[in-house]
Amino acid sequence: MIKITPEAAAQVRQSAEHGNAQNMPLRVAVRREEDGSFVYGMGFDEQGEDDTHFVSEGINVLVSNASKDLLKGATLDFVEINPGEHQFIFINPNDPAHTSSPPADGTA
Repeated sequence: MIKITPEAAAQVRQSAEHGNAQNMPLRVAVRREEDGSFVYGMGFDEQGEDDTHFVSEGINVLVSNASKDLLKGATLDFVEINPGEHQFIFINPNDPAHTSSPPADGTA
């Protein structure tokens, strides 16, 4: 379903430790706006009845049925955007903003 890179997994673990959420799965979500753009969200959450659960890079991940198709084939990464500035990014072939893979050096 969603691939989590080793860099993103390390940051998720660090965030879980800082938030005392080590035993909670990571929920990943997306919604399509009226203009067709995608808005992503994630946070630690408990599993709901309609959630899909899977493991990527040792991270327990939850995705709701509403987000499942939009996230199929997506990758969650943690990259350096500018020197010293890191953030999570979604590389999602279903997202209309996704035109190609990011350059190998991490610049966009």
